[in-house]
Amino acid sequence: MSAMSNSNWSRRSLFRAAAGMTAAGTLAACGGNNGRGGGSGSGKQLTQMFHAYGETGTKQALERYAAAYKDAHVTMQWITSSDFESKLFATLLTKQAPDLFEFHPQIQMVKSGQVADLTDIVTPVKDDFNPADIASHTVDGKIYGVRMIDDPQFFFYRPSLFKKAGVKVPETLDELIEAAAKLTTGKVKGLYLGNDLHAVVNPMIWSAGADTLDSKNQIAYHTPGVLDGLKKMRKLFTSGHLLLGAPTDFWDPSSLSQGLCAIQFCGMWAMPQFQKALGDDLGIFPFPKVTDDGKPSVYNGGWSMFVNAKGSNVDAAKEYVKWLWIEQKKYQEDWATSYGFHIPPRTSIASTATKLKSGLPAEGVKLFNTYGHFDNIGWTQAMIQATWDLFANCVRKGGDPEKALDQCDTEVNRQLKKLFG
Repeated sequence: MSAMSNSNWSRRSLFRAAAGMTAAGTLAACGGNNGRGGGSGSGKQLTQMFHAYGETGTKQALERYAAAYKDAHVTMQWITSSDFESKLFATLLTKQAPDLFEFHPQIQMVKSGQVADLTDIVTPVKDDFNPADIASHTVDGKIYGVRMIDDPQFFFYRPSLFKKAGVKVPETLDELIEAAAKLTTGKVKGLYLGNDLHAVVNPMIWSAGADTLDSKNQIAYHTPGVLDGLKKMRKLFTSGHLLLGAPTDFWDPSSLSQGLCAIQFCGMWAMPQFQKALGDDLGIFPFPKVTDDGKPSVYNGGWSMFVNAKGSNVDAAKEYVKWLWIEQKKYQEDWATSYGFHIPPRTSIASTATKLKSGLPAEGVKLFNTYGHFDNIGWTQAMIQATWDLFANCVRKGGDPEKALDQCDTEVNRQLKKLFG
């Protein structure tokens, strides 16, 4: 689900403000809600924190779920500002800290004792979750967090414009660059990757046949293929065929649907909005392979629910997470498919979700299953920031890509040493 459509912050899991993990100082809890949680007679009070989803009805849905819960009074902090991550992590340091909150799996939250072990509530249904969603939340055999939605990201395009320009669906990054050139006409740019390019950092790494970290938590992105990809991205950035400075960021469908570009990188969450605006004149394809030995990739973002292990209501918060995100399958399907399209992490729900069974949503699920990459819990906020800096230094500013990769390595290795010794 996209961020507030009137803000211009990036919103999916790859795109997290590094400040979020280091924010300090005191900050009152923000965005308070009047969510009338049920069961206030029980005396248990729980607060949960969410970023403001852009799709209509999301806040009301979460309030509706909370109101149906009878064992505690559940209220919500709904963060409408552009820096959810830093708000969250600053608030976790105060007395206003939420009992449960949404975020993405990151190992430093486990190592700092910030998030509670949820193995006991997940294990009974573990086999019903996408195995990658379990793996990305597991440290030393224990499961931290429950995935609520999976969000594949890919390119959306208008077949009518492809036909007019004589362009076929790109299968390589070189072909994508060529297509962007042919599709650029007048006020329409060929391609939009988001205003800061952060959305495509990981897909480019994966499509070059590399990875962020390997299975031993060592750098896996510093390869000849990634170096080649960075040079190609620089060529694209300076081509004049890339939409830069768009009114909304990549997660919002406006750039393609309002005719500012012919191809837009975005998430499956926006598919219903794209379809409403463009009808059948809509197709999707994965991030194409960067090198001959690479292969296409799809980044699976998403959001997970965590329990604040430092809160005073850990057991009650775990019970609520168990009730809503483990037991209430009807609500889980509603959350995944009624407010934009997302893939339910539960196999039993995903297999019966009728809205994802045919047409473009089914194609999205197929790309997810074929080319999908999930969060690596060891790939932290500071490491993400290091790769954003890498792109800034050599793609946007034109610096030497090998030197920029070395700088990135220095920071990532510093973080790895802190985490793993």
